Amino acid sequence: MAMNLLHRRLCASRLWRRHMHDTVLPWALDGLDLGAVMLEIGPGYGANIPALLARTSHLTVLEIDDDLAARLRARFGDTITVVDGDGAASTLPDAVFSAVVCFTMLHHVPTAARQNALFAEACRLLRPGGVFAGSDGRPSAGFALIHLGDTYNPVRPDALPERLATAGFTDIDVDTRGPNQRFRARKP
Repeated sequence: MAMNLLHRRLCASRLWRRHMHDTVLPWALDGLDLGAVMLEIGPGYGANIPALLARTSHLTVLEIDDDLAARLRARFGDTITVVDGDGAASTLPDAVFSAVVCFTMLHHVPTAARQNALFAEACRLLRPGGVFAGSDGRPSAGFALIHLGDTYNPVRPDALPERLATAGFTDIDVDTRGPNQRFRARKP
């Protein structure tokens, strides 16, 4: 996953944490019961972690970037479990989590095949009845512009339901609002 300097600074900023906490997460998670054991795939700089900790008893985060994983360990200590690894191919055991979430990171997964592998991995990690939820930006010229020099592979909202169904999910809902999309699905 490559991110340009401006993008890294934005994602590490207080402004981004506030935006995620006040705008994105309330909409993305509205009405969902995430249960007691949650996994966030791709937490990056940890903008979502404080809000997610308020919604679950145990939070595990799976981060592919070793430096960001070390930073999360230093920042959050024992309040979370940080696992170094790839969201498309983790070493975590089957059916452990009541919820798997990911926010504003799918467009950094370099290929549709890797995104599909991430969806299948999320399904494998969920307990029966568990929820997979998250958000991402919608493809647009403006979204592409802020990702110059980044890995940029946006997910089309109209294609997402079929891709999630192929990964094994049911009760799939994809919604858009402005430049954003949210998704929710369940493991049967």
